[in-house]
Amino acid sequence: YYLHGGGRANSVFGDGTLSSQAPADELSDHFDYDPERPVPSIGGNLSTASWAWSESGRDPTIAGPVDQRAIERRDDVLVYTSEELQEDVEVTGPLEVVLYAASSALDTDFTARLVDVHPSDTAIVMAEGIIRARFRNGFEKAELLEPGEVQQYRIQMYPTSNVFLKGHRIRVDISSSNFPRFSRNLNTGEDVATGTRMEVAHQTVLHSEEYPSHIILPIIPR
Repeated sequence: YYLHGGGRANSVFGDGTLSSQAPADELSDHFDYDPERPVPSIGGNLSTASWAWSESGRDPTIAGPVDQRAIERRDDVLVYTSEELQEDVEVTGPLEVVLYAASSALDTDFTARLVDVHPSDTAIVMAEGIIRARFRNGFEKAELLEPGEVQQYRIQMYPTSNVFLKGHRIRVDISSSNFPRFSRNLNTGEDVATGTRMEVAHQTVLHSEEYPSHIILPIIPR
Protein backbone atom coordinates (compact mmCIF):
# COMPACT_ATOMS: atom_id res chain seq x y z
CA TYR A 1 0.00 0.00 0.00
CA TYR A 2 1.42 3.38 -1.05
CA LEU A 3 1.36 6.63 0.90
CA HIS A 4 -0.29 9.56 -0.87
CA GLY A 5 -0.58 13.09 0.42
CA GLY A 6 -0.35 16.64 -0.77
CA GLY A 7 0.43 18.97 2.12
CA ARG A 8 -0.22 18.27 5.77
CA ALA A 9 -1.50 14.71 6.14
CA ASN A 10 -3.56 14.65 9.32
CA SER A 11 -6.72 12.78 10.21
CA VAL A 12 -8.49 16.04 11.01
CA PHE A 13 -6.95 18.70 8.79
CA GLY A 14 -5.40 16.86 5.85
CA ASP A 15 -5.99 14.35 3.12
CA GLY A 16 -3.27 11.72 3.43
CA THR A 17 -4.41 8.49 1.81
CA LEU A 18 -3.23 4.88 1.56
CA SER A 19 -3.78 3.08 -1.73
CA SER A 20 -2.64 0.11 -3.79
CA GLN A 21 -2.02 2.56 -6.65
CA ALA A 22 1.55 3.80 -6.99
CA PRO A 23 1.96 7.59 -6.66
CA ALA A 24 2.70 9.97 -9.51
CA ASP A 25 4.32 13.34 -8.84
CA GLU A 26 2.84 14.66 -5.59
CA LEU A 27 3.66 17.35 -3.09
CA SER A 28 5.68 16.20 -0.10
CA ASP A 29 4.40 16.23 3.48
CA HIS A 30 6.19 18.12 6.22
CA PHE A 31 6.28 18.23 9.99
CA ASP A 32 8.58 19.44 12.75
CA TYR A 33 9.86 17.03 15.38
CA ASP A 34 10.68 18.72 18.69
CA PRO A 35 12.31 16.33 21.19
CA GLU A 36 11.07 18.55 24.00
CA ARG A 37 7.47 17.60 23.11
CA PRO A 38 7.67 14.02 21.77
CA VAL A 39 4.67 11.97 20.65
CA PRO A 40 3.61 9.94 23.72
CA SER A 41 3.44 6.15 23.69
CA ILE A 42 -0.26 5.36 23.88
CA GLY A 43 -1.11 1.68 23.53
CA GLY A 44 0.94 -0.87 21.65
CA ASN A 45 3.23 -3.66 22.76
CA LEU A 46 4.43 -2.06 25.98
CA SER A 47 6.06 -3.65 29.00
CA THR A 48 6.51 -0.35 30.83
CA ALA A 49 2.90 0.67 31.40
CA SER A 50 3.73 2.21 34.77
CA TRP A 51 6.09 4.80 33.25
CA ALA A 52 4.77 8.34 33.13
CA TRP A 53 5.08 10.31 29.90
CA SER A 54 3.71 13.73 30.91
CA GLU A 55 5.79 16.53 32.39
CA SER A 56 3.77 16.25 35.58
CA GLY A 57 4.77 12.61 35.94
CA ARG A 58 1.18 11.71 36.73
CA ASP A 59 0.02 10.18 33.47
CA PRO A 60 1.09 6.54 32.98
CA THR A 61 1.47 4.99 29.57
CA ILE A 62 -1.31 2.63 28.52
CA ALA A 63 -0.57 -0.68 26.81
CA GLY A 64 -2.62 -2.69 24.33
CA PRO A 65 -5.20 -1.90 21.61
CA VAL A 66 -5.75 1.78 22.40
CA ASP A 67 -7.43 4.48 20.28
CA GLN A 68 -4.77 6.63 18.55
CA ARG A 69 -6.92 9.63 17.60
CA ALA A 70 -5.54 11.80 20.39
CA ILE A 71 -2.02 11.64 18.97
CA GLU A 72 -3.16 11.62 15.33
CA ARG A 73 -4.49 15.14 15.89
CA ARG A 74 -0.99 16.41 16.65
CA ASP A 75 0.79 18.55 14.09
CA ASP A 76 3.86 16.26 14.18
CA VAL A 77 2.03 13.08 13.11
CA LEU A 78 1.28 12.31 9.45
CA VAL A 79 -1.77 10.13 8.86
CA TYR A 80 -2.49 8.05 5.72
CA THR A 81 -5.82 6.23 5.50
CA SER A 82 -7.30 3.83 2.93
CA GLU A 83 -10.84 3.87 1.58
CA GLU A 84 -13.38 1.69 3.36
CA LEU A 85 -12.64 -1.96 2.69
CA GLN A 86 -15.14 -3.75 0.48
CA GLU A 87 -14.24 -7.13 1.98
CA ASP A 88 -12.34 -8.56 4.94
CA VAL A 89 -8.54 -8.30 4.60
CA GLU A 90 -6.32 -10.57 6.72
CA VAL A 91 -2.83 -9.29 7.49
CA THR A 92 -0.62 -11.92 9.15
CA GLY A 93 3.16 -11.80 9.39
CA PRO A 94 6.07 -9.33 9.45
CA LEU A 95 5.52 -5.69 8.52
CA GLU A 96 7.79 -3.08 6.98
CA VAL A 97 7.39 0.57 6.00
CA VAL A 98 9.70 1.78 3.23
CA LEU A 99 9.90 5.51 3.78
CA TYR A 100 11.61 8.13 1.65
CA ALA A 101 12.35 11.17 3.76
CA ALA A 102 14.68 14.09 4.32
CA SER A 103 15.57 15.94 7.52
CA SER A 104 17.24 19.19 8.49
CA ALA A 105 19.04 17.31 11.28
CA LEU A 106 22.32 15.39 11.37
CA ASP A 107 20.48 12.52 13.06
CA THR A 108 16.80 11.89 13.77
CA ASP A 109 14.22 9.11 14.06
CA PHE A 110 11.24 8.04 11.98
CA THR A 111 8.39 6.01 13.42
CA ALA A 112 5.48 4.09 11.90
CA ARG A 113 2.21 2.67 13.24
CA LEU A 114 -0.26 0.34 11.55
CA VAL A 115 -3.80 1.21 12.66
CA ASP A 116 -7.22 -0.42 12.22
CA VAL A 117 -9.85 2.32 11.76
CA HIS A 118 -13.36 1.20 12.75
CA PRO A 119 -16.59 2.57 11.20
CA SER A 120 -16.94 4.67 14.38
CA ASP A 121 -13.55 6.27 13.50
CA THR A 122 -11.90 4.60 16.50
CA ALA A 123 -8.28 4.04 15.48
CA ILE A 124 -6.74 0.96 17.14
CA VAL A 125 -2.98 0.45 16.94
CA MET A 126 -1.94 -2.95 15.56
CA ALA A 127 1.85 -2.64 15.28
CA GLU A 128 4.61 -0.06 15.38
CA GLY A 129 8.29 0.44 14.68
CA ILE A 130 11.11 2.97 14.64
CA ILE A 131 14.43 3.59 12.91
CA ARG A 132 17.33 5.81 13.95
CA ALA A 133 18.74 7.64 10.95
CA ARG A 134 22.39 7.14 11.83
CA PHE A 135 21.81 3.37 11.74
CA ARG A 136 19.65 3.32 8.59
CA ASN A 137 22.20 1.10 6.85
CA GLY A 138 22.84 -1.20 9.80
CA PHE A 139 24.21 -1.07 13.34
CA GLU A 140 27.79 -1.84 12.32
CA LYS A 141 28.52 1.78 11.42
CA ALA A 142 26.90 5.08 12.38
CA GLU A 143 26.32 7.38 9.40
CA LEU A 144 25.09 10.90 10.08
CA LEU A 145 22.77 12.61 7.62
CA GLU A 146 23.44 15.27 5.05
CA PRO A 147 20.69 17.76 5.93
CA GLY A 148 18.03 17.99 3.22
CA GLU A 149 19.18 14.84 1.40
CA VAL A 150 16.53 12.21 0.67
CA GLN A 151 17.22 8.83 2.25
CA GLN A 152 15.41 5.50 2.24
CA TYR A 153 14.36 4.20 5.66
CA ARG A 154 13.16 0.64 6.12
CA ILE A 155 11.14 0.64 9.33
CA GLN A 156 10.74 -2.89 10.69
CA MET A 157 7.53 -3.32 12.69
CA TYR A 158 6.55 -6.12 15.03
CA PRO A 159 4.58 -8.87 13.24
CA THR A 160 0.81 -8.86 13.59
CA SER A 161 -2.21 -10.97 12.76
CA ASN A 162 -5.41 -9.04 12.24
CA VAL A 163 -8.46 -9.18 10.02
CA PHE A 164 -9.36 -5.67 8.86
CA LEU A 165 -13.09 -6.14 8.52
CA LYS A 166 -15.30 -4.97 5.69
CA GLY A 167 -16.18 -1.34 6.30
CA HIS A 168 -12.98 -0.70 8.25
CA ARG A 169 -10.02 1.29 6.91
CA ILE A 170 -6.27 0.64 7.05
CA ARG A 171 -4.12 3.50 8.33
CA VAL A 172 -0.42 4.26 8.63
CA ASP A 173 0.85 6.97 10.99
CA ILE A 174 4.30 8.47 10.44
CA SER A 175 6.18 10.59 12.97
CA SER A 176 9.59 10.86 14.65
CA SER A 177 8.98 9.86 18.26
CA ASN A 178 7.17 7.30 20.41
CA PHE A 179 8.15 8.18 23.97
CA PRO A 180 8.85 6.72 26.49
CA ARG A 181 8.71 3.39 24.70
CA PHE A 182 11.64 4.50 22.56
CA SER A 183 14.26 7.01 23.66
CA ARG A 184 14.04 10.42 22.05
CA ASN A 185 16.48 11.41 19.33
CA LEU A 186 17.80 14.88 20.22
CA ASN A 187 18.50 15.57 16.50
CA THR A 188 22.05 16.88 17.01
CA GLY A 189 24.12 13.86 15.94
CA GLU A 190 25.95 13.92 19.28
CA ASP A 191 26.70 10.79 21.28
CA VAL A 192 23.49 8.97 22.19
CA ALA A 193 24.58 8.31 25.78
CA THR A 194 26.02 11.71 26.69
CA GLY A 195 24.38 14.30 24.41
CA THR A 196 22.00 16.75 26.09
CA ARG A 197 21.53 19.54 23.55
CA MET A 198 18.22 19.45 21.63
CA GLU A 199 17.25 20.77 18.20
CA VAL A 200 13.99 20.80 16.26
CA ALA A 201 14.15 18.67 13.09
CA HIS A 202 12.24 19.77 10.01
CA GLN A 203 11.07 16.55 8.36
CA THR A 204 9.94 15.90 4.79
CA VAL A 205 8.15 12.71 3.71
CA LEU A 206 8.04 12.01 -0.01
CA HIS A 207 5.58 9.98 -2.05
CA SER A 208 6.20 10.21 -5.78
CA GLU A 209 7.12 8.06 -8.75
CA GLU A 210 10.80 8.44 -7.82
CA TYR A 211 10.23 8.11 -4.08
CA PRO A 212 7.24 5.78 -3.54
CA SER A 213 6.89 5.54 0.24
CA HIS A 214 4.82 2.47 1.11
CA ILE A 215 3.98 -0.23 3.64
CA ILE A 216 4.53 -3.91 2.86
CA LEU A 217 1.55 -5.88 4.20
CA PRO A 218 1.53 -9.71 4.31
CA ILE A 219 -2.03 -10.15 3.04
CA ILE A 220 -3.39 -13.68 3.35
CA PRO A 221 -5.77 -14.70 0.53
CA ARG A 222 -9.27 -15.52 1.76
